[in-house]
Amino acid sequence: MTTLDTRVFLALSSHRGYSDFVKLSEKKRIALVLSGGGVKAAAFHIGACLALREKGFKFAGGSDPKDGLEFEGKELTFRVYVGSSAGSVVATFLANGHSLDAIIDAFTRGAGLAALTRAKKSSDDPYLKPIGYRDIFALNFGAGHPTRLLPRIFRRKVSVSGGLEASLKEAFKINGIFSTRNMEKYMRTHVCPGNDFKKLGAELYIVATQLNHSRKVVFGPYPETLKTREIQFVDYAKISEAVAASAALPPFFAPYGIRDPKGREIFYFDGEIRDTLSTHVAADQGCDLVIASYSIQPYHYVEEMGSLHEYGMPLIFNQALYQVVQRKIETHIKHQHDVRAMIKAMQGYMREKQIGEEHISKLTEILIERTHFNPAVDYIYIHPQPQDYEFFFYDHFSLNTKVLGNIVKTGFKSAMNTLRAYNI
Repeated sequence: MTTLDTRVFLALSSHRGYSDFVKLSEKKRIALVLSGGGVKAAAFHIGACLALREKGFKFAGGSDPKDGLEFEGKELTFRVYVGSSAGSVVATFLANGHSLDAIIDAFTRGAGLAALTRAKKSSDDPYLKPIGYRDIFALNFGAGHPTRLLPRIFRRKVSVSGGLEASLKEAFKINGIFSTRNMEKYMRTHVCPGNDFKKLGAELYIVATQLNHSRKVVFGPYPETLKTREIQFVDYAKISEAVAASAALPPFFAPYGIRDPKGREIFYFDGEIRDTLSTHVAADQGCDLVIASYSIQPYHYVEEMGSLHEYGMPLIFNQALYQVVQRKIETHIKHQHDVRAMIKAMQGYMREKQIGEEHISKLTEILIERTHFNPAVDYIYIHPQPQDYEFFFYDHFSLNTKVLGNIVKTGFKSAMNTLRAYNI
């Protein structure tokens, strides 16, 4: 057991308020974890980052490892970024050293003629090429492209012996309406000069899911390719490829293929399938503070809007998906709090019974090992409020400047409300 662990255990026993215990200015290695949810989530994350900047946080990054040196010794600095799906896009912007102002400019000018009038970025231009719909939505011209759907249906009679589900499976053999290949090109051409995880001014980890397996994959600057039963750690992909893989949301976006060192094409899709918040990735890399931003918040009934059954299938589907995702997040957070409370209760009981500190330390070590809990890591979660029904109704892929502005404001307010509990 380390001295730091011992201090944490003592603090767990003597502090009443968790937010009072977490002293952010003392944290040495801070990570930012960003979840998925389309352009809506990206805008929410940007708003949260603006609030973090307002509170004194800094964002290390750059296209060269030397770029990170200017942040050495500075407090409240993000040095590790973890992103899934849309979160991987924002995380990649930040890890490559692009400012929040440049990111906002790229999104807000992405709609309309701005994407055409500033298509080429000059060497002295501090801003990014606007990101437009064509960069997000590329029609999928692969073997399963929807334009080949109707000819297949009329070309042969579909067998109904297996029932309706079998008929649909036979007729709708599409692997996605759109492809993320344009997103890969945008990131490679305009965002990631070196396009190499190991050559950034900060650490970047991108989460995806392997299509033909049951494990998640974490792309990042690993010294070698590691593999566990549930997680594969990959170091051979380009950053832009990892983003395209993580952002391939089924059934709208086709799985994205990446070739491994043996030349095999392995397909990946959305990084949120297995885990909604991969905060463990940051903790595994030695971070002692993990700030996670997620935009998923189910609708709570308000009389002004009424019941969702009146708004049709898309919003009902969104609500069902949000409920599933929120449950996963709540389970993850509850596990952390439960283990922390269990350790605190055990320590208090054993001290009350005057059990020796060496026995308390040993039992604490056993509990930590068995529960995979790291008491040296603190977590802060930023998310919308359930009463914010307007946020729920916003489109996930709108580049309308007014909509984006409102979503950014929601992210900013949500982060500020969360950070008020901490002394910074």
